[in-house]
Amino acid sequence: MFDAVESLILDLLEWVASGEKSYDEVMDTWRTSCPRFPVWEDANDRGLVAKQHVNGRIVVRVTPSGL
Repeated sequence: MFDAVESLILDLLEWVASGEKSYDEVMDTWRTSCPRFPVWEDANDRGLVAKQHVNGRIVVRVTPSGL
């Protein structure tokens, strides 16, 4: 059974995949200090998202594993 974090990770992946997002935009929206909801941290640790340099800025993309 999915727990709340798993469900939120799926929401994060869907949101990132919907269009290019800057790293700052992702952090403003998904970073949390709550240890019970480490959505960005878990997605990043699992290799589901990755930061890339594109045209002088950092963007976040869903990795093949995250798709």
